[in-house]
Amino acid sequence: MKPLIIFLSVIFCTSLFSQPNSRSLQMVSFSGKGYDLGLQHGRTLKNEIASIITAWKKNTSAVLKKNADEVLDDFYNYGNFEQAIQQWTPELYDEVRGIADGSGQSFNDVLVLNLLDEFWVYVNNLNNHHCSGVGVPAQGNQPGFISQNMDLESYTDGFQVMMRLQRTDDQPEQLILTHPGLIGLNGMNETGVGVCVNTIMQLKATSHGLPVAFVIRHLIQSTDKEKILDFIQTVPHASGQNYIIGIRGEVFDFEASADQVVRFNPMKANGTVYHTNHPIANDDVKDWFQEFNPKLPEQSRPTGNNSYARFKALENRIANAPEVTEMMVKNTLRSRDDQNNPVCRTNMQNGNGYTFASIIMTMADKPYIQVTSGPPDESDYQRYDFTANQ
Repeated sequence: MKPLIIFLSVIFCTSLFSQPNSRSLQMVSFSGKGYDLGLQHGRTLKNEIASIITAWKKNTSAVLKKNADEVLDDFYNYGNFEQAIQQWTPELYDEVRGIADGSGQSFNDVLVLNLLDEFWVYVNNLNNHHCSGVGVPAQGNQPGFISQNMDLESYTDGFQVMMRLQRTDDQPEQLILTHPGLIGLNGMNETGVGVCVNTIMQLKATSHGLPVAFVIRHLIQSTDKEKILDFIQTVPHASGQNYIIGIRGEVFDFEASADQVVRFNPMKANGTVYHTNHPIANDDVKDWFQEFNPKLPEQSRPTGNNSYARFKALENRIANAPEVTEMMVKNTLRSRDDQNNPVCRTNMQNGNGYTFASIIMTMADKPYIQVTSGPPDESDYQRYDFTANQ
């Protein structure tokens, strides 16, 4: 079957939002899986993959004050992630190989794009980790939502991509937020299973675990609730990460580290979960980040830290609301309640990151997602439906 390839550029500019947004969201659609899927990805986004690899290397050299190729060699000497990827998600390993071959880039240059969190662990820098996520279970006639602001480094601006993976004999159709060369940042499938994530750098990591992007894609292509919950709690995790998982109206939140996975449930009457970038339930904390250990009394933790401030903003807006609506979720993701530590982050090109995209996944009878390219207070959310629901 020939791949169906669709490009969609939506340009926003409206006075309704804090500042004009001229970003475009590129949409691509691929069929199949494994190497062939990656080959389509690589060939279709060949120029964009070359550009983002160049941008990554320029940014890495500037931030670390060292040639990016030397950094890359050191990184791969630090950890061998390929064994875990091949063991747990072999078809996704083949997909990355296909992306490299299709784009004409080296395998290691493409693989590092898919080791986003693992590279952050290697660099050991908290500055760029500012994602904010919210999960709302279905209540009465209202569907459930999982959502997040996906905050990345500034060099990724202009590379926002929505990827549609067509249904196969054994996998559902999937809508995946990503950038060129990357198998996925977050997403949802046509059966109403989705995942949002937050980096938790303070938790212990291992170079022998499964990297975050591969965990995400495995979850998005899954449909069986028990298998999903078993996988997230038993697979060895390479990096500290929070996973908000939506399964057909139910919402689960897990903080994963190298040595344990702990469910976070704030036990609110409305069933909501919310998370930023510090551990709340998991105490498997690195020695040098012990001040973030959730077992410490509150006065001993750095509660003035950016992540704590954003967590408080999410909690204040949704935790005790009798009913959390879609508009409340949008307003929360657009919020700047603490001007120094906003949930919604503008790209000031200062190297400290920004809101790459904002996404809301609605677990209705006919699931759909809504996305903004860039910060959500700069444009309106655009809706994307699954093919069977269009």
